[in-house]
Amino acid sequence: MTTVLTPASPLTAADRCDRCGAQAYLRVVLLSGGELLFCAHHGRKFEPELKKIAAEIQDETQRLTSVPAHAPEEEH
Repeated sequence: MTTVLTPASPLTAADRCDRCGAQAYLRVVLLSGGELLFCAHHGRKFEPELKKIAAEIQDETQRLTSVPAHAPEEEH
């Protein structure tokens, strides 16, 4: 997928896929000015069509495989 060239706000857990309602990891800014949000599954499924109509694609799917930082243990 193409990566966004301009800074965009990160997607959050409140951003939902327009197709199925799962958490969105892709934001597609359309040439027409609107935007669509997709989960990783639907982003991959519709990738060829999205590339044709997208001005920008913000792809945060790497967050699905990254290891979260370990929080320090609290002393009791």
